[in-house]
This record gives sequence, C-alpha cells and structure tokens, in this order.
Amino acid sequence: MRTRDTEILHAGEGMPSAATPITTPIYSATTFAFPNAAELERFQQGKSDHYIYSRYGNPTVQAAEAKLAAAEGGESAMVTSSGMAATSTALFGLLQTGDEVVCASSIYGGTLQVLTQFLDRFGITTRFVSLEALTHVGSLLGPKTKVVWFETPTNPTLRCVDIAGVTEACRARGVLSIVDNTFASPINQRPLALGADLVMHSATKYLNGHSDVTAGALIGSRAIIDRLAPARKLLGGILEPASAYALARGMKTLAVRVAQHNANAQAVAEFLERQPQVSRVFYPGLASHPDAAIARAQMTGFGGMICFECAGGYEGAVRTFDRVQLFQRAASLGGVESLCSLPVLTSQYGLDDTQLAAAGVTRGMLRLSVGLESSRDLIDDLGQALA
Repeated sequence: MRTRDTEILHAGEGMPSAATPITTPIYSATTFAFPNAAELERFQQGKSDHYIYSRYGNPTVQAAEAKLAAAEGGESAMVTSSGMAATSTALFGLLQTGDEVVCASSIYGGTLQVLTQFLDRFGITTRFVSLEALTHVGSLLGPKTKVVWFETPTNPTLRCVDIAGVTEACRARGVLSIVDNTFASPINQRPLALGADLVMHSATKYLNGHSDVTAGALIGSRAIIDRLAPARKLLGGILEPASAYALARGMKTLAVRVAQHNANAQAVAEFLERQPQVSRVFYPGLASHPDAAIARAQMTGFGGMICFECAGGYEGAVRTFDRVQLFQRAASLGGVESLCSLPVLTSQYGLDDTQLAAAGVTRGMLRLSVGLESSRDLIDDLGQALA
C-alpha cells in the first residue's frame, strides 16, 4: 500500500489522455523512463527512438528540428542554444588537430573569434580569403583543408557569394562546405539545393522572428548531423524545450513574415539610395549592389537587412543612430520590430582597421534590420534622422 505522500507525488504522471494537441507540447522533463532493461540496451545500441535525457534529445526539440529540416530541404537538423553554439558544435565536431579551415574574411565577428581565439589553440588553422578569392576557391584548397565556411549575404555589407560555384569546387576536392544562411532565411535561399553540405543559422533571428528566443541550428544530410550529435551532447549546447517550442511556433509564420520583410526593405533601400546624406547603400535587391546578379540567380527574395554608409563618416552615423525614433537602437536582427545598429560597436566591435577593411566595413556604416511596421513610417523615421 502506497502512502498518501507517494500517491500525491505520482498522481496523473504518465496517464493516457483523450486530448489530441495540434501543436507539440513542451516536454520539460529532464529524464525519461524505460519499460525494461532490454529497451534501454536497444537505445544504447542506437536501435530505439526512445528518449533518455534532454541533453541528448527531447520530443519538443525534435519537433522544431523537423520544421528546420523541412524549411531548408535537408534530411536532418539539430537545434542548439544559440547561433554560436551551432557554429562551435559544427567546427569542433568536424575538425581535428592539423586540419585547416578556409573562411571568407567577411564573416560574423563571433565566428571570427572562435576560429582565431579557440580553434588555433588545438592546432586547427584558418586561412581567411577575400570574397573575390572564393570565386576561385578550388585553387585555394590544400590537403589539410577540411572545411570552407562562408556566409551569404554577409554581415553587415550584404555581399553575396556564388554558392553553387563554391560548393562544386569543394565537392571536387572532398572538402565540406558550410553556409551561414542567417541573413537570407530558407524562404529566400536554400544552400543545400545549391550543393552545400551543411547550413548554419542563428535561429534567434528570422527563424524565431520575435526577439524572444536565443537559438541556433544546423541542417544537412543525416550522416553529417549524426556525426555532429556527439559534439552537441558533450558540449551541452542543446536548446531547452520551452525555447524549442517558441522557435517551432515562430517558424509557422516564417514565409509570410519574410515576404513582408522583403517588401519593406526594398522600399527603404530605394529611399536611402536617393538621400544626399547617404554615400552608399548595400542591399542585394538594388541594381547598384555589386553582387546583384548573384543574388538574383540564387535568391527568391532579398531579405530585411540593409547596410548604408553615411556621408559624414562615423560622426554622421552616430548622429543618425541617435536620432531614429521608430527604429530601435539594438543589436541582433530578424524580429518583427525594426532595429538599427552600428557595426563597429556591435558585430564588428574590437576589430582593428585591417580586419575591418578585410570585411569591407567602415566606421560610418549603419545596419538596419527592417521589421514589419509600415514602410512609409520607417521611411519617414529615417528621413527625419538623416535630416
């Protein structure tokens, strides 16, 4: 006979329910029970879909991963606790001492720091190359090169890389290609279909879309994702269930959100290009963009990110930054609200002049994440700030 305390503790746990939820519930359990030793042994042998511990996998997390795989057209996906956790999981999971990474010099600052401040401690070298050099990447790949990493469009200058050209050269040499697809989103661009081996996202951005979840994602073949699973498990970078639930919910509206981001950003970019206080505008949807032809060939939309350079240099950028009212002065991107940031004080903070020049970044640049407000209101705000 169980005591009353025991009955209260276990009442209702694991009981079948007539409820049929249309969304995957939040499985907040940290551990999962097995019916017997035989099933536990099957799990350890990789022959069971059972769950054992939420650091290894979780039903809510797996539901989000299924959406990510479908969005990017991949066989499998994994979510992580941040975009940097996804980056670290991929690099530490694929590389070993003596390996080399070829990486575009125009890259997110956090990725740059992982490569230069951590991987090099373990005898993994990185060769940074210009975006122009990437067009001839086959000649850059040596016997130690195991990974080519690049993002397109780039942060913050929205330069675009010919994904199919780079990945074809990588496949010919047996080198893995990894594309950071954060700025484009899988609605506007699908690198796997263009030959990439692995796609990385900061899912904090467009995939979630509401500035309330920090998450990352990796999508690719089942073989590559399975190869990365031990790194995520042992580094502890899996996304927790409540955040996975919110990410999956955000992805349900991804297509309609991105369509509005695209339309608003195009209107804002065209406005900025006409302003005398603006010396350059970087947006792949503009004919003036240096990679407009590449963008049109591989993208179905050009995203919500804009970078522009103030004619007044850093002082002009600061004045404009301090005067915006509807745009919020904040880091990050991809949410429903519009944000404005200074790259030299956020994503590229701490880079010296040589590194900034290699990334194509100047101190007079402002980066916009164009949200879902009225494009007319956004243009009015920028007009008064620039004036």
